[in-house]
Amino acid sequence: MVESALVVGVLGLGSLGEGLAAALLASGVEVVGVDPDPVALDRARLRLGDRALSLGAEVTDLKRAHVVVEAVPEDAATKEAVLRSVVDLCPPETVLVTTTASVPVPWLAIAAGCSTRLLGLRFPLPPPLGRTVEVVPTAMTSPEAFDAVRSLVKRLDREVVNTGRRAADAATDLVYAHLNRCAALLDEGYATRDDIDAAMRLGCGLPLGPLRVLDEIGVGSVRSALLRRHAATGDDAFRPAPVLDRMVADGALGRVARRGFHDYDESGEVIEPAAGTGTAEPPGRPVARVGVIGSGTMAQGIAEVAAIAGIPTVLLARSAEKAAAAITAIDASLARGVRRGRIPAATRTTALGLITEAHDYTALSDCDFVVEAVAEDPEVKRAVFTALDAVAKPGAVLATSTSSLAVADCAAATGRPADVVGTHFFNPAPVMGLVEVVRAEGTADDAAATARALARRLGKTPVDCADRAGFIVNHLLFPYLNDAIRLLGTSELGIEEVDAAVEAGYGHPMGPFALLDTIGLDVSLQILRKLAESGRDGAAPPEPALERLVAEGRLGRKSGSGFRQVGNRSSAVTR
Repeated sequence: MVESALVVGVLGLGSLGEGLAAALLASGVEVVGVDPDPVALDRARLRLGDRALSLGAEVTDLKRAHVVVEAVPEDAATKEAVLRSVVDLCPPETVLVTTTASVPVPWLAIAAGCSTRLLGLRFPLPPPLGRTVEVVPTAMTSPEAFDAVRSLVKRLDREVVNTGRRAADAATDLVYAHLNRCAALLDEGYATRDDIDAAMRLGCGLPLGPLRVLDEIGVGSVRSALLRRHAATGDDAFRPAPVLDRMVADGALGRVARRGFHDYDESGEVIEPAAGTGTAEPPGRPVARVGVIGSGTMAQGIAEVAAIAGIPTVLLARSAEKAAAAITAIDASLARGVRRGRIPAATRTTALGLITEAHDYTALSDCDFVVEAVAEDPEVKRAVFTALDAVAKPGAVLATSTSSLAVADCAAATGRPADVVGTHFFNPAPVMGLVEVVRAEGTADDAAATARALARRLGKTPVDCADRAGFIVNHLLFPYLNDAIRLLGTSELGIEEVDAAVEAGYGHPMGPFALLDTIGLDVSLQILRKLAESGRDGAAPPEPALERLVAEGRLGRKSGSGFRQVGNRSSAVTR
């Protein structure tokens, strides 16, 4: 085969086929795209218009292709039929590729009559979003066919990974169940599309929000995969959210159809809402001085970002010694920020000068916005709000940084529930760009608006949440983490295999076990207990393996060991 004259056929121009065709064209390969749907052909013609692209509705258009990639819907009979038609039509040296994620490649190779020249390519995420691919040969694959596909993948500039089918399937199960929960949360009206996407992207470091990811993979493709897994397992995590059923029935299949959870223009780019078309936000209250209660990592981080934003800040600790230690820690963090180029050296000096240390609540009496960041204990927090209520000036907004407790409980400890709001910062606060603004039932509109405005002033993105267990991020993240722990007792997969498959296949910065160790197993256990106690959405209790590790003092990075020993990603601590 002469590489410069390589012709690749793509059979099926849905989300994956269209993305693959675009990547092939970008690599200089001539592409023949085939799809019986005239809408798909028109869309591909518009989006992929290229001199090296030819499009048609018949399999006969593939006769001159050196490699034919099928990217038709995930159905064994359909894939077998289209591959057989290609086998009957194309020369015997034509290499065939299946993009199946669930049909065994050896079975398909035999059933379609192309046992020596069929390989699989697994794209967990379609190009251009997905940057990895797994080449799946069989024991029957000829060396020539294998070399041809490896050469093609090299031209695509994709990272070749070898996670293995079991690990790849487990990663898909974890991620698809998570995406399903995200769709369900939107469907119940708890949070908006943009807030869910922003919360998970910024709170978990994901490359795209989950509803965007659903659009990219294809709403119909994800729904079909969920239906198969639900039928096979009976697990309600795989029962498609009703919104997915409605969207498929309505043809809102995602980016490939120009509408899904988001809308897309003719070139496939997201159509952003026009400026000024949203609901007008009520004015907030002026904030000239901020108070922070606590001396731990979160309190230090909030005080630091407030001072960097140029706001005079009072940091209140239980003692003068704790306050002084917190200021020292903030100075060290500011120094790291200078070294890493995050802030100018002059900002470090200015910010430190804006922070006043205190250990008496009266120091907060002239603050316009006070946020507590003390221990995640309801009695401790109620005591703080009772004391704060006695000294805070009228109209001051009183905020809790709780990640799992009810904001209403804090408000009930005061005589001014309308002024109380949740501001869930993420750790480390100087780095993480998200703040969940949580409204209790009695929170005033202008108090919530003040919290959102302050978050933006601090360089953060605020998202709105109602007052219930988990808010957005924890409600969606921790069931996914719990599912991953459950895998250890239901499969032979190791911790490293699962983490690697999620990271490589779906672009997550950390696999679930690395993330659990980073968050802290004790913190994760506490949040999972709170979610289960809430009784919402059938939240499962924490997995026994997590309970046991915490009881043994294995808390993750902070204790030196959790699911792994610290600094040893190659050695799974438990299975």
